[in-house]
Amino acid sequence: MRNPINLLSSLQKHSCDKNYSYERLYRNLFNRDLFLLAYQNIYASQGNMTQGTDGKTIDGMSIRRIDKLIESLKDESYQPQPSRRTYIPKKNGKLRPLGIPSFDDKLIQEVIRMLLEAVYENSFSDTSHGFRPKRSCHTALQQIQTGFTGVKWFVEGDIKGFFDNINHEILIKILSERIKDERFLRLIRKFLKAGYLEEWRFHNTYSGTPQGGIISPILANIYLDKLDKFMEELQAEFNCGKKRKPTKETYELEKKRGVLAKNFRKATNETEKSALLEKIRELDKKKGDYPYSDPFDSDFKRLRYTRYADDFIVGIIGSKADAKAVKEKIREFTAEQLRLELSEEKTLITHSAKKARFLGYDITVRRSRTFTKNKNGNKSRYHNGKVVLELPAEIMRRKLLEYGAMEIKRTVHGKENWSPKSRYYLKDNDDLEILDQYNSEIRGFRNYYRIANNSAHAGSFGYIMQYSFFKTLATKYRSSVRCEMNKHRIGKHFGVKYEKKGKEAIRLFYKDGFARLKSITNSEIDKLPNTVMYASSTSLIDRLRANKCEICGAADCEIEIHHVRKLKNLTGKTFWEKFMIARNRKTLALCIYCHKKLHLGKLN
Repeated sequence: MRNPINLLSSLQKHSCDKNYSYERLYRNLFNRDLFLLAYQNIYASQGNMTQGTDGKTIDGMSIRRIDKLIESLKDESYQPQPSRRTYIPKKNGKLRPLGIPSFDDKLIQEVIRMLLEAVYENSFSDTSHGFRPKRSCHTALQQIQTGFTGVKWFVEGDIKGFFDNINHEILIKILSERIKDERFLRLIRKFLKAGYLEEWRFHNTYSGTPQGGIISPILANIYLDKLDKFMEELQAEFNCGKKRKPTKETYELEKKRGVLAKNFRKATNETEKSALLEKIRELDKKKGDYPYSDPFDSDFKRLRYTRYADDFIVGIIGSKADAKAVKEKIREFTAEQLRLELSEEKTLITHSAKKARFLGYDITVRRSRTFTKNKNGNKSRYHNGKVVLELPAEIMRRKLLEYGAMEIKRTVHGKENWSPKSRYYLKDNDDLEILDQYNSEIRGFRNYYRIANNSAHAGSFGYIMQYSFFKTLATKYRSSVRCEMNKHRIGKHFGVKYEKKGKEAIRLFYKDGFARLKSITNSEIDKLPNTVMYASSTSLIDRLRANKCEICGAADCEIEIHHVRKLKNLTGKTFWEKFMIARNRKTLALCIYCHKKLHLGKLN
């Protein structure tokens, strides 16, 4: 059986060759080790303990279960289960549909995802950042900050109901351009047509990617890669001119300066040289009153583009008419070639002096006449035309209200006062759980907005969350905020003392500050594995292959992996619970007999 890492690496070698066709991709689905690698990738997700429509979860995973799936793929009898639809609240108060697939479907989808990633990843455009290894919201924002310098107009793009409106026939046609394996394409089509159950009524899916499906993100990127390639062609067509022409005033001043410089080189008298040098300095100073190049030069145009999932932003160096023309061309392409519709209310043309919203950041282009010295010691308007990323106060306000950590009180003049508030629903948790809740929320907010130019403004977020923490503790113990602050003060900071393995331990309230951090290497916003580079056998796979029960010690027996959602949910009363807690593992390798006894409550 071929090593899965070598297999994926081999497929990836041909990824950049647009003329290469993958004709025997389906047979890779018969590789048991590839399924074990997929299992390793997804086993830790808590959602795997949620039942699909077949009533199964990840619990009880075994080699036999994998082999059964492979056999059904070999004879093409495998049929994906419809996902179970539920709804979760959106920020605007509406409900978002969420599909819950069965775990067997998730496992096969993860294998397909790895194969598709190996086939397509290297051929994707550098302007695409959503759901890709080593890319994230931060890499998209960094690309904007470094590549959109000097743009005059933004086109903020949003595709209406993208994931629900992907055309199945167009998607299969796009896949068939590189994948010439009908069996593999039939399997993809099965997932697309699997449907969903809502209140135990079956609904067909005529468009869109699988709800909650692991393959949905990469299928979406394959679909929108056509838009990325179109934008590359549009960019090559739109861009013109090597550099802007100088302004009339700058041109005249440069001309005069050239004459003075020529006379300076010819002068032999020191007094004459000093006078000429003074005039040259005056001209250089006067040049600072005018922009060097003409911002309205119609012979110089540039187009910039960045996409994250179904949201994209276009930067235009040109006129508003150019921005409107680009928007119309994008609208025509998405409608005619992809059968998608741009959201009119969210696809906006914004002047770069104003704020465009992208990925939760406000984006503007700075206008500055301030001079700074460059690396050669010459003065320049270094900050002029630079892209500024800002944390919107509106986002911070909404997040604090969402957490219930703040209430807004209005003054007699109508001004908003943000006031920390007790989170009553946390009062029944222990102190350490409350602290962890606040720390994770602060750290998540801070990490996402750490590259904002005004990231220090998140200090207000931290201040309100800290006082909300003390108010919550005061509510819990029916005391005052001052009392709780004194009680939890540890040196210069605040924290909670608790017992860990019989010893006293301390966990501090968030104290790392909110200063801007420009570096985004190792960004883990998307948390997608780079399977080909980093995949390797883990103890989980080794334990599954060992055929040895970790409770009764039986050897050469069939093993099933028992999973729990969270270790903290275990009470530690039974032997097997103590066993899992001591090893800090959410999995337990058991023989079939011990696994049955565990679920019957008889494993002591």
